[in-house]
Amino acid sequence: MQKILVTGSAGFIGFHLTNQLLSEGNKVIGIDNINDYYDVNLKYNRLKEAGINKNEIEYNKSVLSSKSSDYHFIQLNLEDQENIYKLFEIEKFDVVVNLAAQAGVRYSLTNPHAYISSNILGFTNILEACRHNKVKHLVYASSSSVYGLNRSMPFSTDDNVDHPISLYAASKKSNELMAHTYSYLYHIPTTGLRFFTVYGPWGRPDMALFLFTKAIFENKPIDVYNHGKMERDFTYIDDIVQGIINVLRNPPKGKDRIEKPSESIAPYKIYNIGNNTPVKLMDFIDAIEDALGKKATKNMLPLQPGDVEKTWADVTGLINDLDYKPSTDIRYGVGEFMNWYKEYYKLD
Repeated sequence: MQKILVTGSAGFIGFHLTNQLLSEGNKVIGIDNINDYYDVNLKYNRLKEAGINKNEIEYNKSVLSSKSSDYHFIQLNLEDQENIYKLFEIEKFDVVVNLAAQAGVRYSLTNPHAYISSNILGFTNILEACRHNKVKHLVYASSSSVYGLNRSMPFSTDDNVDHPISLYAASKKSNELMAHTYSYLYHIPTTGLRFFTVYGPWGRPDMALFLFTKAIFENKPIDVYNHGKMERDFTYIDDIVQGIINVLRNPPKGKDRIEKPSESIAPYKIYNIGNNTPVKLMDFIDAIEDALGKKATKNMLPLQPGDVEKTWADVTGLINDLDYKPSTDIRYGVGEFMNWYKEYYKLD
């Protein structure tokens, strides 16, 4: 058993990771500020599914799960330096998985300060807390967005990522640089994971799968950007969770000889975590239509600022180092999401 902090535990990935860690016998402390970037009821219902009663949640107070004595939840902002430090001092975590962040590329165009506050200041607090409390491994969420204007496919951790095209991407690249600094100066093992378009049950309402499904059910048109000429490395949530767990069990040690940009003499590592198989947007929409048995009305639009036409993860690093095996077919994954969506919203 390990004591693990999962930040963003009411979020999509954090919820699934917490459940898996608990099923493997670990003790988990989850924190989340439950902000209103998207429907807070979905966040509360994820917590409820994990055994946390909404009426028991109080800011900065630990809540014992009714399902498992090994899970506590605290509503807390990463920017709350005083209480983040107190939490680390009291709990003495073995491992920290930092998934909490202000998400969304398009939202960053109109709300830039939210990204500096959560993704930069908040991450600084996590790093400092790890530094002063001898955390054995910090695993943190980066993003495929860091590849920005990179046109080399598939995206590799050996590629240059100095040209982000959104503040969200810039904040994630900053996290990687900050983590390396702390790994080098204070010998904290850190691993950054560049996530590629995660989807599945309990997913985020601002993501394409959720938006398309909702619109089609309501007989509304769907917005298809770049006139459908886009590809995404859609990655099913179960594959993501298993990849994270493989990573957190294997803290980096640093290398005497550096051969790749993702490596360092410090105990620092960067991995892509994706499906390694890009899917055309129109094929993705076709899978949704088949799962629903209903065609979408498509509103074709140009490429949005901050978006990229294609993502494709080179995950050979995770495969070779940690036996990562993404294997979920897009039609199976979309079908599983659809089953959850219909049950969650009580649809026929």
